Amino acid sequence: MVARKGAGDLSGADPAASRYEYATVGFPHTDWEKPLYTIGVAAELAGVHPQTLRAYEQKGLVTPKRTSGGTRMYSLADLDRLALIGKLTEEGINLAGVTRILDLESRLGEAHEQLEDLHARVRRLAKRVEDLQNNGSSGVGSLIRATSQERAIIVRKVRHQ
Repeated sequence: MVARKGAGDLSGADPAASRYEYATVGFPHTDWEKPLYTIGVAAELAGVHPQTLRAYEQKGLVTPKRTSGGTRMYSLADLDRLALIGKLTEEGINLAGVTRILDLESRLGEAHEQLEDLHARVRRLAKRVEDLQNNGSSGVGSLIRATSQERAIIVRKVRHQ
């Protein structure tokens, strides 16, 4: 159930004033990607006409899931994306610009994930080096430190049997 902030009787509310100001309340699940809302409900929550959502889908700005019967179903993530699209268009950015911004935002998110993975890998490797240094020559070889072009290189001598 998505309700606008200060929800109550929305019949007299100014749709433009409360546009995109929805808050999630009382969800029995935590799946942000679960398709929950039909196009009519999603359009109402986003403060746009259902035809606008169809146009956004055609331009690739949003991709709702489809039921076996072909009904468009929107998730909370879709609603969040629609809120961002609405905010950008209200600021005067055309749909081509919105498409580019969303693409760059997606790429940035992927880059952050890759960076986090690399940080985790560096931590694992640093732990492994520390373990090897602490174990001395316990059958895995000794560590030799060398520098080359101002970079520290750690080399492990492997005993060939």
